[in-house]
Amino acid sequence: MTHYLADTVIGLLARGAEAAPAIAAPDRQPLTHGGLRALAARTVARLNGLGIGRHDRVAMVLPNGPEMAAAFLAIAAGATTAPLNPAYRADEFDFYLSDLNAKALVILHGMESPARAVAATRGIPVIELHPADLAGDFTLEPQAPMAGPAAHPGMAEAEDIALVLHTSGTTSRPKIVPLRQINVTASAYHIGEMLALGPDDVCLNIMPLFHIHGLIAAVLSSVAAGGAVCCTPGFNAFRFFAQYDAVRPTWYTAVPTMHQALLGLTARNAEIIARGRLRFIRSSSASLPPQVMTALEDAFGVPVIESYGMTEASHQMASNPLPPRPHFAGSVGIAAGPEVAIMADDGTILPPGSLGEIVIRGRNVTAGYENNPSANATAFTNGWFRTGDQGTLDEQGYLRLTGRLKEIINRGGEKISPLEVDTILMDHPAVAQVVTFGMPHDKLGEEVAAAVVLREGHELDERSLRDFCGERLAPFKVPRKIVFLAEIPKGATGKLQRIGLAEKLGLGA
Repeated sequence: MTHYLADTVIGLLARGAEAAPAIAAPDRQPLTHGGLRALAARTVARLNGLGIGRHDRVAMVLPNGPEMAAAFLAIAAGATTAPLNPAYRADEFDFYLSDLNAKALVILHGMESPARAVAATRGIPVIELHPADLAGDFTLEPQAPMAGPAAHPGMAEAEDIALVLHTSGTTSRPKIVPLRQINVTASAYHIGEMLALGPDDVCLNIMPLFHIHGLIAAVLSSVAAGGAVCCTPGFNAFRFFAQYDAVRPTWYTAVPTMHQALLGLTARNAEIIARGRLRFIRSSSASLPPQVMTALEDAFGVPVIESYGMTEASHQMASNPLPPRPHFAGSVGIAAGPEVAIMADDGTILPPGSLGEIVIRGRNVTAGYENNPSANATAFTNGWFRTGDQGTLDEQGYLRLTGRLKEIINRGGEKISPLEVDTILMDHPAVAQVVTFGMPHDKLGEEVAAAVVLREGHELDERSLRDFCGERLAPFKVPRKIVFLAEIPKGATGKLQRIGLAEKLGLGA
């Protein structure tokens, strides 16, 4: 049973020892837990003086790094944070700043961004963040006079919204996911419990901090445990091992494409790995190919813990446990915070071993999408949140995903899991990366296709790879079209994109 020490971000910050590092960065002095608590108090007081308080939304356009991590924590202590991808174009900023009804925009001092012009057009005040000497420390300076005091000053309460993020919106208009203080703190404690995080742990963060994975798994769970998070400027496979050597992390968390990029560099960095103090590696946000898990464990000599998360659950829903409990390639583990079940189309909870939709309920789950009653009517059934993922739960409570329901390929009535085909293709020694997807077919509705990246120095043709699949898969599951690419298109967080890939690659009916 998880012990929730706090149900607000400011309460969560209380655990760390006064002089212990909390927010760090390569080559900079860290901000201590005491310093972080003082920063949060100063920041909330400063925002209150500028007319911003509880229930007000602060959009954040900041590069990856310690200031972004600390600003998320400090602003969330007394207002609602809305981190945005700094790489957005003007029209994207216009949509998000309008949709969020942002009360202010916090942006790095001197940072050029179309967000500034969009904010000016919309009459949204701009507040510049000025970094200080210690990693993560900062001051806030408005670019024009702002009137205070705030209508609702002081520290946020458990039911206040701490964080708002949009769903990815690959097939529809992005939905706003409001996450309460009690949601995000619960998820941080769930992650800490599964990973046995403590004050001696240091996470090397390479995940973007405008996304739920980096914000909750790397930053919030580390601070909640009294440990530290060292924030890089972003993921760069060629800089990772130098950062790893300097920081000496006990863990890092990433998406599968990042792990795969690092695998190609482990052999030449074997000495750095050997002198490290890593306890485990975490993978989340997309399914980790079993072959990659095995290769990572061989290269780093530590367990690879695959977890299952989504924005609506404040990230974590299930996770493989640490040894000595078993963890399995191809499984996203056991319920790790919320209750997890498998539901039939009619809302019935199914017995172990049944295939159906994965549903969750618990303290970390959003109360519902904002201003979207139709989406909420679809998403919630009998108090359970429908994840949109298909899978099975075995007798031991281990969850296996077969794919997003909207990504399952329907070939003339035959339902095909793209993850199953991915796993077979990854077994070929020449294949480095793969994503299986549905492409339009005039008679069958959909046909199986795959995009493949080959290992360096290997050659392979479509027929040979299809023959390889034909020996291992039922005929209707064998890809009818295989496209060889130098790189598979990825989303902003490094996840491979199945939906829309056929159109991107010009594969029509």
